Amino acid sequence: MVSDMPAPNFVELSLDDRRRISAAIQAAERQTSGELVCVLARSSVDATALPIVLAALAALMLPWLLVFLTTLPVLIILSLQLALFVVLAVLLSLPRVRVALLPAATRRALAHQAAMEQFVLRGIGRTEGRTGVLVFVSLAERYARIIADEAIASRVVRAEWQGAIDALIEHMRQGHIADGFVIAIERCGSVLATHFPAEAEEHSGLPDRIYLI
Repeated sequence: MVSDMPAPNFVELSLDDRRRISAAIQAAERQTSGELVCVLARSSVDATALPIVLAALAALMLPWLLVFLTTLPVLIILSLQLALFVVLAVLLSLPRVRVALLPAATRRALAHQAAMEQFVLRGIGRTEGRTGVLVFVSLAERYARIIADEAIASRVVRAEWQGAIDALIEHMRQGHIADGFVIAIERCGSVLATHFPAEAEEHSGLPDRIYLI
């Protein structure tokens, strides 16, 4: 249910892409009593003190190096110190750089936490019958996961979602984000239809859309 993948350089989806994903969700939900929600995140790491700490340490070391290696005036040294701090703080705070500074295990943990937060925030755990499913992707962390609510998780083994994850990741590698979600939704729908077929007068309690965060 979890896998690393190369991170595409973009997160934008066109209006047509979002409509195709919504249509795929609607088609899948016509086969099942389960409900699907998709979330695509640019990054799961909103902020971290690490870039600032590293920039500050480098700026603190610079004067000592300049004092021993040059005869620059103190004012120039202090100006260079400030400039170094600002430049490093900006560069290290860029999403890709900031994420790369973190250990792989930390990145996965933060992405998992973000997925669980979205599961709660989007109301997936409040569906009637506890049959909600989240398809979550975080690009910066190269993370994809499918999270099923308790009624589904109790009957569907984790391995059954792997086909959807594999298809999603394969299309992501090619930069085809919308296609990846559409195929993953179709495969999730097939899994859900097997274990939770549609009931009479079934209606969706969650928006049939993808959230971009």
